[in-house]
Amino acid sequence: MKAFAPADYWRRTRRLTAWLLLAWAVVAFAPVYFARELSIEVFGWPLAFWLASQGALLGFCAIVIVYARCMRRLDEAVSPQETR
Repeated sequence: MKAFAPADYWRRTRRLTAWLLLAWAVVAFAPVYFARELSIEVFGWPLAFWLASQGALLGFCAIVIVYARCMRRLDEAVSPQETR
């Protein structure tokens, strides 16, 4: 892989962080906004509760996994090859 300049590394890191913050906002607020129209109950709780508690948790875990993988690739591209 090609080596990156420090400025390029931080530019890519900021861009990744901005996109993932946007994904976080969508995962956190979009289901809540649209869940008002869901009047279905599951085990006595509104379906909106289940969407928020389970779906958001999975979405947040996915965001963390994406960040970790992307940063690992970027760090490997920047750091020199080490002998193992």
